[in-house]
Amino acid sequence: MFEGEATSVTVPSKMGPFTLLEHHAAIVAILEAGKVSLTDAKGEHQEFAIKGGFTENHDNHLTICVEL
Repeated sequence: MFEGEATSVTVPSKMGPFTLLEHHAAIVAILEAGKVSLTDAKGEHQEFAIKGGFTENHDNHLTICVEL
């Protein structure tokens, strides 16, 4: 899907959508069906439809594991 640097990532979590920016607090969240949207380092916007999954953010490294 995507590997690289992003300036913002918005995910559809079970607690509602949230956006991760640089230096976001460490977090693990369960994702529900919806869209993951991101803005990459070049300012280009991308969206991916997902069925669910989870995300982990720690030390400015974001991992998202999803079912498409």
